[in-house]
Amino acid sequence: MKIAVGLSGGVDSAVAAYLLKQSGHDIVGMFMQNWHDTTGTLHGDCLWEDDLEIAKMVARKLDIPFEFVDLSSQYSKRVVDYMFAEYEKGRTPNPDVLCNREIKFDVFVREANRLGADRVATGHYCRLDSFESGNGTVFRLLAGTDPNKDQSYFLCQLSQEQLSKSMFPIGHLLKPEVRRIAAEQNLPNADRKDSQGICFVGKVDLPVFLQQKLSAKTGDTVEIMSDFYDRRRKNAADDDDYKALSRPFKYSPDDGKKIGTHDGAHFFTIGQRRGINIGGHAEPLFVIASDVETNTLYVGEGQNHAGLFRKALFVDSAEIHWIRKDLAMREGETLDYDVRIRYRQPLQKAKLMMQAEGLYILFDKPQRGVTPGQFAAWYLDGELIGSGVINA
Repeated sequence: MKIAVGLSGGVDSAVAAYLLKQSGHDIVGMFMQNWHDTTGTLHGDCLWEDDLEIAKMVARKLDIPFEFVDLSSQYSKRVVDYMFAEYEKGRTPNPDVLCNREIKFDVFVREANRLGADRVATGHYCRLDSFESGNGTVFRLLAGTDPNKDQSYFLCQLSQEQLSKSMFPIGHLLKPEVRRIAAEQNLPNADRKDSQGICFVGKVDLPVFLQQKLSAKTGDTVEIMSDFYDRRRKNAADDDDYKALSRPFKYSPDDGKKIGTHDGAHFFTIGQRRGINIGGHAEPLFVIASDVETNTLYVGEGQNHAGLFRKALFVDSAEIHWIRKDLAMREGETLDYDVRIRYRQPLQKAKLMMQAEGLYILFDKPQRGVTPGQFAAWYLDGELIGSGVINA
């Protein structure tokens, strides 16, 4: 089988290519350039030129053909433009999830097909299997064996068609095993640090990056006391009123006191600590809400401030995605699932309740930092079943 391996310059994709070649497949290494602009990027982090050179070195070491594809135009339109639009609305998108759905397993797959590849392989820490049903082959996306590196969450928006063309050769391995294989084979990136930051952009100063399209504007920073939140929340809903619990509390400036200013509410996300730049408190301040209409930032003192926690969330019907469409919930149905709302978060027990307007997720325990624009993903026995954009 001819397989195109997405060589990123990192050790994971390099070992994926090695294992596939050892299995007797016809391998071609492909490097994606998805971003040119360095505005807002922190110097020395994830420079694509370095990644490209190391990817070429890996291909030479493995004696496989190497191809370079520039997908920056599609990445800008389908990932970065979406990011700017979401931040402007006061939501916090996840570009890595979008990059996988829109670029790696869509545009990149088409480029691989053009070269005659039957499948595309990546260095993601997740597993794939399948079974036959009356309607054909059903693919199952499973968590990676390494609990510290499981990356299935980043693939939570993939479709059955995309999975049918994908391979994840290292999903059964632990990270130390991947490093060991790379060292034994003298791969040039065996000891290279893992990349961090926005997919294909790198680590960024987010406000500077966003100011490419979003203007800075001064607004008020208002502190909300934790006891105020407790009183209002208890009056608003009980633990069984999942619809009320799923709605974030709407603050007004009169609910707290102005303690400073900021450069734009759309530059902040719930749970953020950095960038508030206001002292005089015993504990750090954290963002608990923002209002982009009034350009008001609401903060609370301490990482356990009541305003940081929510018991439920809502996913609009238009934003629900089922990897396993055969398991899609029907209106009025309630099921128990394991859920995570961010990468590397331990799975949380929750009830999913499907209604005409969308999906409500009621957690057994309050969750810190439920953030509109991020993705909630739900699992059953280690299999990723579906996901959706957190609406509220």
